[in-house]
Amino acid sequence: MEARHDSVLMREVLETLDVQPSDTVVDATLGGAGHFAALLSMLGEDGTIIGIDADAAAVERARSAYAADRRPHRPVAHLINDNFRNLSRILERLGIVSADKMLFDLGWSGYQIAAPRGFSFQREDDPLLMNYDENGEAAADIVNSSSEEELARIIFTYGEERFSRGIARAIVAARSRERILTTGALAAAVLAGTPAWYHKQKTNPATKTFQALRIAVNDELASLREGLGASLKVLTASGRLAVISFHSIEDRIVKNVFRDAVHAGLGSLSPKKPIVPSREEILANHRARSAKLRVFERNASTMSVDIAGAEMSPARFSYV
Repeated sequence: MEARHDSVLMREVLETLDVQPSDTVVDATLGGAGHFAALLSMLGEDGTIIGIDADAAAVERARSAYAADRRPHRPVAHLINDNFRNLSRILERLGIVSADKMLFDLGWSGYQIAAPRGFSFQREDDPLLMNYDENGEAAADIVNSSSEEELARIIFTYGEERFSRGIARAIVAARSRERILTTGALAAAVLAGTPAWYHKQKTNPATKTFQALRIAVNDELASLREGLGASLKVLTASGRLAVISFHSIEDRIVKNVFRDAVHAGLGSLSPKKPIVPSREEILANHRARSAKLRVFERNASTMSVDIAGAEMSPARFSYV
């Protein structure tokens, strides 16, 4: 599979964030580095951009994008290989106490899909990994060691899969014969655990199960809540936080976090309704079809929360 990534809702992100040359900007999910490069181009020498991603390859792509910016007066750039759930610690370490504009793009990049890490069921021989940081627990560990009840819970809760019990039962039956170590073996178990008519739907029957395992392996939902919470604490007065989600579970979390922030008097939604891709973008990039962009704007009178820190790093670029 050819590696390619088209950043979703690019025009809408840039318009709603309205980055100014001297802003401090956080791109919490570097991914294919498309948004990062665009945000970088809007900043001047008095600006700062912090790029974060748990995938080391994404950080490398952002480093290349920064190197390709030949302007003599580029902004300060800090590129961090870490999970955005650790945002508070990351900014504290950098001596940065607040941010003017922040972006979370919760989709996985075309580079991750193309990499042999088990994200796509279209590559049957890929190892069943699914972890972004290439360390720790892999999807194969969950699939081969969890009880049938736990598998059903994961697939239903994180994938909203109606046939979670049948799929869990089929996985347990398949692994009793041989450990499930590839995407193809897992996809076959999903087929065995779902009715024939389900296989004829537009969406591949393995989609929700793969989504559920990816979320579980990377603890994505807890990370999202923690990352958004930390972002709201460091967002400056009149600062903006934009989040692009791709499925209902993520979007529900974003919606609820923003709603609670509005009710607490911290700011408002701008705009009130989520922004979705145009028909033209969806036709050009099928992955954009389920994207939703929500934007929160901090009150002009609200003071940002200090993260206590050391002095601002004098370096124009740092790479961790």
